[in-house]
Amino acid sequence: MRRVRRSMMGAMAIAALVLGPAVSIAPASAVTVYSDCDELNADYPHGVGEPGAVDSTSGVPVTDFTVDQELYDANASGRDRDKDGIACEQH
Repeated sequence: MRRVRRSMMGAMAIAALVLGPAVSIAPASAVTVYSDCDELNADYPHGVGEPGAVDSTSGVPVTDFTVDQELYDANASGRDRDKDGIACEQH
C-alpha cells in the first residue's frame, strides 16, 4: 500500500513539474504603441476607440472604428485631438 501511494505521489510530482510550467507560463499580451496615425490606420483603418465612444463630427460619424480600451489608452495621447474617445478616426 505504501509503495502504491509513493508511486502515485511521485507520478503526480513529475506531472506537476512537466505540465505546471506549460500551463502557468503564458506570454502577456502586449499592446502596440504606434508612432503616428498613418501607422495605426494601416492596422485599424477607421481608428481605435474606447467602449461607448461616439465620433464628434458635423458630417457622417465614424462608427466602424475598433473598440479596444487598452489599445486606445496606449495610442490616444496626441492622436485624439477632438477628445471624443476615438484616436486616429478616418472619415
